[in-house]
Amino acid sequence: MAIRKINARAIGTDVIVAEDIAANAITVSEIQDGAVTVAKTAFGSSTAALNLPSGTTGQRPGSPAIGMLRFNTTLDCFENYTSAGWFKVSAPTPIITTTSGTIYNSSTSNITLNGLNFGAGTATVTFTSGATTATATATPTAAGSTITVAVPAGIYALAVSTVVSVTIRNDDGMTSVATTFTVRGVPTGGTISTVTGYRTHVFTSSGDFVIPTGVTLTADYMIVAGGGAGGNWHAGGGGAGGMVVNTNQTLTAGTSSIIVGAGGAGGTSSVGSNGSNSVAFGNTMFGGGRGGSYIYATPASGGSGAGGNGTTNGTFNGGAAGTAGQGNAGGNATSDHYGGGGGGKGAAGGNATTIAGAGGIGATNTYANGSAQYYAGGGGGGTWNDSNIALGGQGGGGNGSYNFNSGPPTPGAANSGGGGGGSGSQGNNTSYAAQTTGGSGIVVIRYIL
Repeated sequence: MAIRKINARAIGTDVIVAEDIAANAITVSEIQDGAVTVAKTAFGSSTAALNLPSGTTGQRPGSPAIGMLRFNTTLDCFENYTSAGWFKVSAPTPIITTTSGTIYNSSTSNITLNGLNFGAGTATVTFTSGATTATATATPTAAGSTITVAVPAGIYALAVSTVVSVTIRNDDGMTSVATTFTVRGVPTGGTISTVTGYRTHVFTSSGDFVIPTGVTLTADYMIVAGGGAGGNWHAGGGGAGGMVVNTNQTLTAGTSSIIVGAGGAGGTSSVGSNGSNSVAFGNTMFGGGRGGSYIYATPASGGSGAGGNGTTNGTFNGGAAGTAGQGNAGGNATSDHYGGGGGGKGAAGGNATTIAGAGGIGATNTYANGSAQYYAGGGGGGTWNDSNIALGGQGGGGNGSYNFNSGPPTPGAANSGGGGGGSGSQGNNTSYAAQTTGGSGIVVIRYIL
């Protein structure tokens, strides 16, 4: 039953049963100073406990007084209020709230743990799966709320789909509740290597790029299409294959078909062919345009356009157009047997003047081996009556040739997307067909695990 408030000074030796007192029936102000002695504060058996106020950081008293003591459920520790504010008075337990990163089978990687109470000193992260246990240490960052560690070798040696428990022990010696990771497979496809910290896949021919279940990548990739063939008979150089570089792309689990375009075949009767397209991740790069031929065909457009073919009748062919974002136009020919240069990724093909036009320069990329390499250079133009040879553009563009005793033109370099050099030979010189072939394309993918 509930009873009325009683003056503490009148209690004497009378016994008041606690369960008979209504909630808040006696206030602190109604108890005489010194009436409660140390002896009377004993809680009985060793299994008893003092029930202190507890709550989140947001539930702290609005007007705290110095000396207040409470348990902070957000920080998982006791705290008291001083003239300088609230301070922890017990070792806080680490709390892992979010994680990022992946444990990969047979490959190094990092994981990141985010949360609270990781401490300011060295923390220990323990990885456990069955009888396998390994540790890694690091100093937390961001006010003790973030830690990144490398996955130990004994853990990434575990089989795909193995579940790994991970805990963090802070510098106060307190250990968190475990969080779990599942070991994932690594992506496959192409020729795989490690280049400047990236895991790199190089496709020099078509194939599949496979991302295992549970894996998402942030990747960079380069796609280059096949270069166009150079033309025959004081003809224009072949245009380079289209080229694109995309960075910070999100790639999710699944199989992606990677198509690497072949170089355009040299013509054996009149003209050759455009390079073949390269396709990856929904991006299509167009093959380079094939060079024209004196009386047989005008130059073709493509990722980069082919150079114009020279004539003798007072009119001449301009270079063919490239595709916006992929390459540039071919250079113009003249009416005196000089072919224009094929366009490249970095610049249009050179216009013919008193010599044939040079191939347009390509563009550089470091993904394949860490050093800057040129790709997608245009082929040099051919000429009938001048011994000056038009050079192909940097990036695999083939050189043009002169009709008399200069040797054949050179093809575009393999896996560069370079255009083939234009032939200066008179008529349908079938023996030069292979030398005007465009260079095949390439696809390179890189990411950090």
